[in-house]
Amino acid sequence: MAAPTTERAVGVMLPRDLPAHQFRTYAQRAETLGFDELWVVEDCFFRGGIAQAAAALAMTERIRLGIGILPAAVRNAAFTALEVSTLAELFPGRVDVGIGHGMPGWMRQVGAWPASPLTMLGEHLDAVRAVLRGGAHDADGRYVTWSGVDLNTPPSSVPRVLAGVRGPKSLALAGRSADGTILAEPVTPEYVAEALRHIAPTREHRIVAYCVAVVDDSPDAARAAARPALEWIGDPDWDVHIAPLPFADEFRALRATSGTREAFAAAMPDAWVDQLAVVGSVDDARARIGQLHDAGVTTTVLMPVGVDPLAALENLARVL
Repeated sequence: MAAPTTERAVGVMLPRDLPAHQFRTYAQRAETLGFDELWVVEDCFFRGGIAQAAAALAMTERIRLGIGILPAAVRNAAFTALEVSTLAELFPGRVDVGIGHGMPGWMRQVGAWPASPLTMLGEHLDAVRAVLRGGAHDADGRYVTWSGVDLNTPPSSVPRVLAGVRGPKSLALAGRSADGTILAEPVTPEYVAEALRHIAPTREHRIVAYCVAVVDDSPDAARAAARPALEWIGDPDWDVHIAPLPFADEFRALRATSGTREAFAAAMPDAWVDQLAVVGSVDDARARIGQLHDAGVTTTVLMPVGVDPLAALENLARVL
């Protein structure tokens, strides 16, 4: 099994609900502060990933832009490749794109959840990566069927296509069909190790980790700020993230006895918060980022929390 890419980048997420009038300021400030990457998300129903990426790339000069995660279930693979290729032509060497099945609830809401999400995603990833590399391509799959798809001007710098997935079968698919994998929060060194076991990369493979992050001189204040962003990981759907942890059984027991998400997050021991987020003082946060990179993460993407996203961005930059 090949090792993951050894780059140790630190990126930051542009909040999905960032007020529109702050978009330019946030993107440009992230670049000025020295973050390696800026990631935008496509969550229903906030903002489109491609549109945000184009705007952020045009507003900045250097920072690499990641899109995560486009749901393949609502897109034709040829047009995914066309959109991503356009960004790569206009902003060479600055684009990564993450593609996933899509969240089942959201995809069912819009009538787009496929009968076989795994087959659909695999065909989509393979097709997009092939077209971005140039030349005419045919496909005769269950979900991707086309003839002679050939970009008129394929990008000279081919974008990296990552799979945004979780679960053993989907992670194994990422290892076969993507240039990397996006691991959504919470990401711990234990979860990275388990994910890599399933990904089993045989070539260069990037691991991008989304992490709830709060930096504060007071670790207690940092934990208090992070807890609301961790409330929803008590849902059983996120058990795959928790299963590798030494406190998994205690976590499940607390989840089972907590009446609400808020109660669950409030009752979590401080030690759990420290493991489930990049949280605490500058030194604490740097140490955690280092542990994630040592485990195989290529880019740690810090997810700001709190009512003032610009202030949170400034605080997170202290780790750089």
